[in-house]
Amino acid sequence: MTYAVDTFPACFDIHVSPQDITGEIQRGVFDSLVFEDVDGKFHPWLATRWEVADDLTSYTFHLREGVTFTDGTRFDAEAVKANFDHIVSADTKSQFAIALLGPYKGVEVVDPLTVKISFSKPFAPFLQAASTAYLGFYSPKALADSVDKFCGGGPALVGTGPFSVQSITQNQGLTLVKNPDYDWAPETAAHRGPAYLDRLEIRLLPEASTRLGALTSGQVDAARSIAPTNVAAVRRTPGLEVISQQAAGAPYSLYLNSRKAPFDDLRVRQAFQLAIDIETDVKTVYFGEYDRAWSPLSPTTPSYNAKLENSWPFDQDKANSLLDEAGWTGRDADGYRTKGGQRLSVLWPALPAQYVREQRDVLGQAIQADLKKVGIELAHPVIEVGESQTKSLEGAYHVLDFQWARFEPDVLRLFFNTASLPPAGQNASFISDPRLDEWTNTGATTLDKAVRDDVYGQAQQRVIDLALTVPLYVSSTLLGVADRINGLDFDPNTWVSWYDAWRDRA
Repeated sequence: MTYAVDTFPACFDIHVSPQDITGEIQRGVFDSLVFEDVDGKFHPWLATRWEVADDLTSYTFHLREGVTFTDGTRFDAEAVKANFDHIVSADTKSQFAIALLGPYKGVEVVDPLTVKISFSKPFAPFLQAASTAYLGFYSPKALADSVDKFCGGGPALVGTGPFSVQSITQNQGLTLVKNPDYDWAPETAAHRGPAYLDRLEIRLLPEASTRLGALTSGQVDAARSIAPTNVAAVRRTPGLEVISQQAAGAPYSLYLNSRKAPFDDLRVRQAFQLAIDIETDVKTVYFGEYDRAWSPLSPTTPSYNAKLENSWPFDQDKANSLLDEAGWTGRDADGYRTKGGQRLSVLWPALPAQYVREQRDVLGQAIQADLKKVGIELAHPVIEVGESQTKSLEGAYHVLDFQWARFEPDVLRLFFNTASLPPAGQNASFISDPRLDEWTNTGATTLDKAVRDDVYGQAQQRVIDLALTVPLYVSSTLLGVADRINGLDFDPNTWVSWYDAWRDRA
């Protein structure tokens, strides 16, 4: 099977990379302790059963016998410990997996097939985190011998999954081949034993028109991220269909750096938030395939606060009033607001691949035009990965954009808790707010649905009230698939699963 994607990971190391595409590609190579279904229920995978301490400070897993990595190394409690030690090591420089471990304390090897994972305080989101590829497991031999090769991808990435990496050509594609010994899929899978596919070719085709052409001409069997403008064309093409699933987690949003002037002024952030005609922009660019977002969580995420819908509509007049109150009353020759001779200009850096993904460049131009109407200049230059990472860690920007696939409201802790400030976490708004800390910490210490709905609901409302983010659209994975392909499925994170997929020989 040949599968086209619109972007490649900047780093293929699951313990380092925060990118969704890393999670999707590596899901076929790395298994997890538990499997989460689309209803949020957990099932055995590499662990056959587990016990959770009453106070949620430890989780004890009983591991499956007979599991091996594709290099022949045995999967056991020592392998679990080696991987978790690797994640929390300062040398790893984890950008996401370490945050999934929260108040991690350590791993105790109880016996060869029993492992106890402890936390310094109650940590309810751990089972969901443990179901993701980011807390998947490398062969201890690979950890010892090849860790410096993980980011680059390739055969050094040794897991227990239904596929292994045969080869990689940077910025072009990679080849996964079937693990013939695989026999430990979750009970929810449609079959047992090895994957049906002998080989999976993943091709990088960044341009939407190129992916469309490759799909409609039969050069690829399936293509991810079909542009909404192309969905109708795919549906009209005999032998093709579009399958979709709305993503859980954080919708595609703009995050405003509350520590950097002029966004250290709440009124300016609120004006920025209200001046964008999100409804019109999203509908125009995405032809109704994506819904406008209202919350820092998407509607399919547990504890989503539906009360935010329609609560902060486009209001150009109010935006102008807020900017006047903030003292940005002057205008320069280009029509932008000024104060003390300084233009009201904010920086939104973009990565080359992310800039064109899902027509975000077009959406960005519409946003720039909206903001200019109230006198805000939004600079949106394309910069290289290294420079972007430096600017992000240093907070040398005003706006960052991203979305985050995770079927768990704990993403609010990762994005808005003081403990998640860079460089340790993903708090791109650089906010340190006692209420957000209290609510997201409480949510992370309980499995009580009513309590979680309450605290996460309040947290979502406060994030919007503080104008820390501008949620733009709720992305749906739009997958163009040839009818010769069967059994493709999505997991709760909206990543495609290839294990049960097969291709008709005809």
